Amino acid sequence: MCGIVGVVANDPVNQLIYDALLLLQHRGQDAAGIATHNGRSFHMHKANGLVRDVFRTRNMRALAGNSGIGQVRYPTAGSVSSEEEAQPFYVSAPFGIVLAHNGNITNASRLREEMFHRDRRHINTSSDTEVLLNVLADEIQRSTDSIALDASSAFVALENVYQRIEGSFAVVSIIAGYGLLAFRDPHGIRPLCIGRMDIGHGKSQWMVTSESVAIEGIGYEFVRDVAPGEAIFVDLEGNFASRQIVADADLNPCVFEYVYLARPDSCMDGISIFDVRMRMGDYLAQKIQRETDISDIDVVMPIPDSSRPAAMQVAKLLGIEYREGFFKNRYIGRTFIMPGQAVRKKSVRQKLNAMRVEFENKSVLIVDDSIVRGTTSYEIIQMARDAGARKVIFASAAPPVRFPNVYGIDMPTRGELVAYGRNLEEINQMIGSDQLIYQDVDDLKQAIRDINPLINRFEASCFDGDYVTGNITSSYLDALEAARMDPQAMEDRAGDQSDFSRSQLNLQLTTDD
Repeated sequence: MCGIVGVVANDPVNQLIYDALLLLQHRGQDAAGIATHNGRSFHMHKANGLVRDVFRTRNMRALAGNSGIGQVRYPTAGSVSSEEEAQPFYVSAPFGIVLAHNGNITNASRLREEMFHRDRRHINTSSDTEVLLNVLADEIQRSTDSIALDASSAFVALENVYQRIEGSFAVVSIIAGYGLLAFRDPHGIRPLCIGRMDIGHGKSQWMVTSESVAIEGIGYEFVRDVAPGEAIFVDLEGNFASRQIVADADLNPCVFEYVYLARPDSCMDGISIFDVRMRMGDYLAQKIQRETDISDIDVVMPIPDSSRPAAMQVAKLLGIEYREGFFKNRYIGRTFIMPGQAVRKKSVRQKLNAMRVEFENKSVLIVDDSIVRGTTSYEIIQMARDAGARKVIFASAAPPVRFPNVYGIDMPTRGELVAYGRNLEEINQMIGSDQLIYQDVDDLKQAIRDINPLINRFEASCFDGDYVTGNITSSYLDALEAARMDPQAMEDRAGDQSDFSRSQLNLQLTTDD
């Protein structure tokens, strides 16, 4: 998962891009990068770390130019955390292109071989983004008969790019001397939207980014979402052009954006994230009422922050007091997508603290946005018990995560998912709650449709196993798992298991087989 931004403006864009990346920081805390374009030169700085740590005054001063792109990054399936993998990426020909990408190119391995043997292009990292950049560069070179480029020739090149790449992608790029080229995959899995600021005399400054919060947070006007299979070109004078590249494209947004990834004050594909999370709480409350004795629940508590809207609705509809029992340290990263189980487990207690006065001798209904590996849930429940809770009911606003996500979220292996191969009671034993309640898949999808009835299908593969691109095989999933199961990953996983009792560990080993 990543956050991306591209800007064409009338003034220097380094501060604009920096500010936008701060607003997208929740989408990636592993690395950050900015590339600006000045005349025919690119200036770039990228490194591992948070935005505020990567960019110092000297770095910002060097990022000259009135157009540019930026990215914040989490590693995706099978990738590594290194500065060489940080984005944007640069290629010198044709013209010079910098590119940043959110998603996962599922046929990157085949394309890498094709690039080497057919196109004589060398891919220097394991990043699928570098592969995507070289495919784009190759097709632009083939589509331009002269030394000039315009929107039309860029769109023609993209027709061939779409024929070659598979998976999920939202892309921003700058072509030296020409402008910003952005495009979204034909399934609309990863988000991308457009913002504008009028500067008078019929001129506008343009921004393309992952979430509307980045547009509105820096004073631009939200215009619309980029459609699936659509491309956007903004030249250096601010002239805007768009074209639907894939005629039969269809919107299948990733439901995990609405559950967890996006900020609640964003709007994606006509859907308010906050409103969806409230509706998730409505449906979850109905299921809780069917499956447990609510008279025995003293308080409803959220795990801050993304589960708060759902928890508030659960408390309201069940008529139970809503309380904040966990205090969040805002300087710890998002835990389920941190590399390594041992790191995740350690960070949970650093991230959250249970206040004894809110738990002591109470039956507590804890609402979380989702349960992925179970590490966080187990630690949270133990914290509640240590703080004096007499009973802990755990409710997930999302369904069980039973399948790997291959479209840009770092949770690819089946063995890491606590719900994989286990029934409800086995998961309940694993995380240590008195009762476990999950949202139903159909209710989650309906919560989104309640806000935007025009969406017919979702990318919900981590819940239902239906991969919308239609090309994900068992051998592909096996290859992802093999790439991750290095000695350090195995050590991390063993460290995660060590906190469970011997009987729970035996259960885990048995069901994993």
